[in-house]
Amino acid sequence: MVGKLLTLGVICLALSPLKYQKADDDLKLIEGAWIPVTAELSGQKLPDETLKDTRLILADGRYTYQNDHGAYTLAPSENPKAMDITGKEGPNQGKTFLAIYELTEDTLRICYDLAGKTRPQEFATKAGTRQFLVTYKRAKT
Repeated sequence: MVGKLLTLGVICLALSPLKYQKADDDLKLIEGAWIPVTAELSGQKLPDETLKDTRLILADGRYTYQNDHGAYTLAPSENPKAMDITGKEGPNQGKTFLAIYELTEDTLRICYDLAGKTRPQEFATKAGTRQFLVTYKRAKT
């Protein structure tokens, strides 16, 4: 019995760094310049022209999107992965947005609740909500 508990304890300790490594991976991988390629708000696709010449910069827990600047935190262990965005300067100063995100090598999807009330549970928007879904591609350097 003690042997089984010891083995279970060793396995849990061995797997713990994987959980923290994944969180560290997301913190590093999300940094960079991101170009929005598609967006929808409240169930309606936004025209491509609204995305033209814009980019999202993420670095060191801070974001810049045009004249909007602030901070973000990640919770990659949540399911779906969670993100909190807080405006510090610009049109969203003082506002906090709850979001979820999905990150691969060169694609970042974020679904925001622009009302700041509830965290989205899926990567979709619906009429009557203030949910905003954006797919970004990593900018080529």
